[in-house]
Amino acid sequence: MKSRITKIFHFTLLILALLAFSVFSPSLSANQFYAEIEVDVTDAGFVTIDGTTNHPDLLVIDTQNYTSKTQDKWVLNITKNDVFSDFFFKVLLPPGSSIFQINTTGTMWIEEESNRLTIKGFGQNESFLLTVHYQITRSSATADSQMLSYYINIVFILIILVLIVLIFFSYYKSSNRKQLVGIQHDDMMKGLTERQRKIMKLLLEHDGPLTQIAIEKELHIPKAAVSRNIHSLERKGLLEIEKAGMSHFIHVKKP
Repeated sequence: MKSRITKIFHFTLLILALLAFSVFSPSLSANQFYAEIEVDVTDAGFVTIDGTTNHPDLLVIDTQNYTSKTQDKWVLNITKNDVFSDFFFKVLLPPGSSIFQINTTGTMWIEEESNRLTIKGFGQNESFLLTVHYQITRSSATADSQMLSYYINIVFILIILVLIVLIFFSYYKSSNRKQLVGIQHDDMMKGLTERQRKIMKLLLEHDGPLTQIAIEKELHIPKAAVSRNIHSLERKGLLEIEKAGMSHFIHVKKP
């Protein structure tokens, strides 16, 4: 009977020892997760977590699941309640960030890399918890650059609008001029003979003075007929004859 009681006592002690060992040795009871990660946070709140880990849902690309914003205050919250045997993290906050509060497991410190606040930390045999409260403040140089870019865009748009107006006005003016010239040409042709019309059309199309000989060759009209019709058109006030030495230059009279 005493031997049986002794065995039960020893068995009870063994169970208690195993329970105590499992409680005070989480590294043996855990799933042995580990992580060595870099967390990159953009000014729009997108988070990319890259690195080495055996945790199933720690690494992500461009997600906003880990950030939230209230007015101009941001919160980065990465919490994994699983126990990690070892973890190391590096967090890159957006340029111009200022930190208000940090809550994390393990050991943590803050550095600055390439004008970005960087949070680094590590831990052993504990869950991974990282909460960062921060705010993004633009520097005066950045604000000036953005303002300059804004004004440059405004000036560029205004220049384009002015060019469009000038092109439209030029086209409109040219079109009206062509219509006016066409009307004037039609008025000139009224009451003219066939040969006179040909002479007028030739001079209008040439847009410059021609000699009588050139008109004869172009229209294949006898010299006497060309001379007679030119003088008739001159009397009607449609043509002008200019003498230069032995040559006579004929051109349409300007209105």
